[in-house]
Amino acid sequence: MFKFKKYLVFVLVALAVAGAGFFVFKKNINDRSFLSEIAYDNDTIPTLMPIEPQSPKPTADKSGNANQGFQPEKKDIFSDQDLPKEINLKIPFTSQAPHQNWEFPYKEFCEEASVLMAASYAKNRPISGSDDADAKMLDIKDFEEKKFGFYEDTNAEETAVILREYFELSKVSVVENPTAKDIKTALAGGKAVIMPFAGRQLGNPYYQQPGPLYHMMVIKGYTKEGDFITNDPGTRRGADYIYSSDVIIKANHDWNNGDVDNGRKVMIVAG
Repeated sequence: MFKFKKYLVFVLVALAVAGAGFFVFKKNINDRSFLSEIAYDNDTIPTLMPIEPQSPKPTADKSGNANQGFQPEKKDIFSDQDLPKEINLKIPFTSQAPHQNWEFPYKEFCEEASVLMAASYAKNRPISGSDDADAKMLDIKDFEEKKFGFYEDTNAEETAVILREYFELSKVSVVENPTAKDIKTALAGGKAVIMPFAGRQLGNPYYQQPGPLYHMMVIKGYTKEGDFITNDPGTRRGADYIYSSDVIIKANHDWNNGDVDNGRKVMIVAG
């Protein structure tokens, strides 16, 4: 009888452990759903949103009248002490596939989406929805094909041409070897930043793996911890997506005729 009770206790414990193991296994399967082919549809990995986007803040002129626009002392150079602790410019978001069609040409539209977001902010124009974003990116594609003879994989200089000539933005610069402080300084001046990347170095779990060879996105702010806030058009969850400063700096590479890992480090500043 004692042996039977001992055996019964052993069976019950084994069943309990097996049940717990199945629950953990099932949970892990759910948590690893980003490994599926369409990584954009994953709901288990959180996108951090640290602070609310900021509208340009009014400043006062010498007469005391308020001027609209983010004009921090009208300077482009800030000391570490002058830089805001955090900032998140109110740059509208669209993915490069606004209707979730990730086939051509949309799978190549990260540059088109990035310039659309940055220029919309600089010109204070909205992106009013998926149809609006779709039509505008197709118009940019038409401009690129007439100007360059192609639309895929525009490098930083070519992307700057789109901002200057198609969107008629006069204040567009291309900065080589940007540091984290350079990016923060541009953002503190109320300017949108666009950067090209070796996409597979970004490590974004929402990308269809292994990720894009070449990618472009908008940098729109930074957190108190020094991480960068982006509008990443490579996923529909890219609004206010957080990347560490190290990842942004290390993965920053221009197209370089397809040898992206060895492309120059560069950023485009608009506004």
